[in-house]
Amino acid sequence: MAAKRAPSKKTPSELGRRRKKNPLIAAEIETVDYKDISLLRTFISDRGKIRSRRVTGLTPQQQRQVATAVKNAREMALLPFTIR
Repeated sequence: MAAKRAPSKKTPSELGRRRKKNPLIAAEIETVDYKDISLLRTFISDRGKIRSRRVTGLTPQQQRQVATAVKNAREMALLPFTIR
């Protein structure tokens, strides 16, 4: 029987993965406003879907703020529900 190995503690860069930079922290934005359409468009795909946290690099709290802001902007007719 082979001996068990201890799990290695490697950082994402050592594993070949890179973390995506958080765009809200880079722009020094603390809260997401539904009226900031240019910011919200960066978090929407070309088909009109809200991009996932894995793609955007946001924290869970920021992703919830972005999702709520996008939904509010759609209700206020600032953003389209679908893009042709």
